[in-house]
Amino acid sequence: MLKFNMKTLVVAAAFFIAGSGQSFAQDNLVRALQNNRSDSSKFGFKFTEVINLQNTSVKNQGSSGTCWSYSGNSFLESEMIRNGREPVEISQLFTARNVYIEKGKNYVRLHGGLSLGEGGQLHDVINMYRKYGAVPRDVYTGLNYGTEGNKLAEMSAMTDAILAAVVKNPNGKLTPNWISAYTNTIDTYLGKVPETFNYKGKSYTPKSFAKEVIGLNADDYIELSSFKDHPYYSKFTLLIPDNWSFDQVYNVSMTDITAIIDHALKNGYTVGWATDVSEKGFSWKNGVAYVPEKAYEKMTEEEKATMFNGPKPELAITEDLRQQAFDDYSTTDDHGMHIVGLAKDQNGKEYYIVKNSWGVSNDYNGYLYVTKAFVQFKTTAFMLHKGGLPKDIAKKLGL
Repeated sequence: MLKFNMKTLVVAAAFFIAGSGQSFAQDNLVRALQNNRSDSSKFGFKFTEVINLQNTSVKNQGSSGTCWSYSGNSFLESEMIRNGREPVEISQLFTARNVYIEKGKNYVRLHGGLSLGEGGQLHDVINMYRKYGAVPRDVYTGLNYGTEGNKLAEMSAMTDAILAAVVKNPNGKLTPNWISAYTNTIDTYLGKVPETFNYKGKSYTPKSFAKEVIGLNADDYIELSSFKDHPYYSKFTLLIPDNWSFDQVYNVSMTDITAIIDHALKNGYTVGWATDVSEKGFSWKNGVAYVPEKAYEKMTEEEKATMFNGPKPELAITEDLRQQAFDDYSTTDDHGMHIVGLAKDQNGKEYYIVKNSWGVSNDYNGYLYVTKAFVQFKTTAFMLHKGGLPKDIAKKLGL
């Protein structure tokens, strides 16, 4: 029987809240605790890198649900490298600030019929880059309230209360003043965005910085998913709570997910990845994610205690199983990360090398090794440059 002291409870809770794009039920915290095991995958796994594309240093999103911004901007930083540019750490909280303002507008327009919270999607990073530009993190840290790392709960409580009051609207007719009150509250916590700033001796606006220094075309990036209840190779609106902008994604088959990612990596393209991390087979501490062949509830205590002490057989994933897990809430849209490479274990099985944004405290200094079965089963969406698509799939998508 596994035992946890108070320190373990606090650490596990902090990791799980930090990685969340939305609120979690208590049973998800229990799952996180079960994955915070004392065994180390380093002793049972022997990984050999096959592909390891250049990426910037691992960051820590702190106590915030901004994983989507950290992973999306990490992806853009790798795109700068791929394009021969010197990477710069893009301000994750600048992106998040702009999303919260746009999300607030949609919330009011829908009379409160929209999910709030700190969560977002990978496409939000592209959309905000297109609309607002970007700034270096050194210029806009988002730490305007005396903390060393992100801690957004108080701000979120304040902004949620403002929006709730706006929607109730005791005057019976909404004035335009609410947006100023809402925006000013966000800026009180995160800081006002400078109209201009200096970078390497030159003055920029956020838009000119995005164009001249980052130099990426927002229209070159696409987002995809895979669900049986929509026609393949067409677009559909991804119905998850954090898709507040109702963006559409391209629908591909389940096996296309890994075929696209493999092709992208082999041709020098990294991939933004949104997924479910509330699974028994996902262990942040051990830096490994897979789909156990046997259901956790049917495992012996010994099997549970040794889930991450070396390679294990996996469940055969089907499109029906993937669809069912999404429909019955077994698969939830929890977290965004950045796929940067490919590795093999001692048996020759392939895993994706995944960069996270929870700091460097796990067994692989902030990275994880994730099986293809897990990616096929638990991906909610993924993003890449359209040049990373296999030609046959690009043709089917009309790209």
